[in-house]
Amino acid sequence: MIATSKRLEGIGEYYFSQKLREIDQLNRDGKNIINLGIGSPDLPPHPDVIKVLQDEAAKPNVHAYQNYKGSPVLRNAISDWYKQWYKVDLNPETDILPLLGSKEGIMHICMTYLNEGDEALIPNPGYPTYSSAVRLAGGKPLLYDLKKENNWQPDFEAIEKNDLSKVKLMWVNFPQMPTGQLPEQQLFDNLIAFGKKHDILICHDNPYSFILNEHPTSLLQAAGAMEVAIELNSLSKSQNMAGWRVGMLCGAKERINEVLRFKSNMDSGMFLPVQLAAAKALSLGRDWYEELNSVYRERREKVFELLSLLGCNFSREQAGMFVWAEVTQTAKDGFQLSDKVLHDSGVFITPGGIFGEAGNGYVRVSLCSPLEKLQQAINRIQQKI
Repeated sequence: MIATSKRLEGIGEYYFSQKLREIDQLNRDGKNIINLGIGSPDLPPHPDVIKVLQDEAAKPNVHAYQNYKGSPVLRNAISDWYKQWYKVDLNPETDILPLLGSKEGIMHICMTYLNEGDEALIPNPGYPTYSSAVRLAGGKPLLYDLKKENNWQPDFEAIEKNDLSKVKLMWVNFPQMPTGQLPEQQLFDNLIAFGKKHDILICHDNPYSFILNEHPTSLLQAAGAMEVAIELNSLSKSQNMAGWRVGMLCGAKERINEVLRFKSNMDSGMFLPVQLAAAKALSLGRDWYEELNSVYRERREKVFELLSLLGCNFSREQAGMFVWAEVTQTAKDGFQLSDKVLHDSGVFITPGGIFGEAGNGYVRVSLCSPLEKLQQAINRIQQKI
């Protein structure tokens, strides 16, 4: 019998992969489940972006392997985008590495920097892929708790009570997922100071900065950030291009070249028409983001209504394409409430505990469904109250 590798020990199948199979079975049984769990944008990219893809893909000379560092057109577009929206200067030749989605980048970073036994600081609650990627690279996750009473920000004094001698990376993500917490400049300054003090590479995952947020920010805005931080970004959320798999890694030349050494052994570049269409997407003006957020703003009000029916507490000042809510009298934790709503009302909402134990008393609801479906979910839940 062929055994799996040791690196898979303790690595389960991704929660949503499992849950979608369960939902598929319920649908086959005639349940018609309304899925409000996953943050996959249901809206299309801008028509001009799709047209660029169509026009470029029709050309006969665009189907070969591409540069491992991506098209200069895309790298220049990323540089311009960072300058326009974040006021961050990036050299398109040296400071930018296009990725096949930012999730890929999380794995690349862990494989580039972690040896067996090295540690990485992981937010709790936080994106589960951080821990999985660390383990797959042979490292050990060292969780740091984010708490409501601390505005879901790292408690650096508490973190420093740990032995940090083996820590090489710290994963952070603001606007934070799953809590929707917006960052403050002081937080970014504190992160850079912490990284310098302990010789830890701060890895900022930044895909939500444009969603329900009037002031998009980047960790690279902080003084000294290029010395000790790198940033992942993505077109999945802000440009409605999740299935296109376009992301980026930004940072100092040395960091980009280090990650490229690993990445260049893992893929053979991105389809050129996709890169050119992505460059077009990054050139869109303020109207695009305002239109997108007006849709999410309406949907968020509906989700607030749904969560109020479930007796949950939540902040109305959340960014990103989810609403994070605290479970109160209706269930003992988010898992119980999620299962109850799924089986009683045919509506799936995400239990907060999948993002770490600190999320056990919470649920998360996606804004990636039209108003009609959200209202239908509300109606179903009302019938069972």
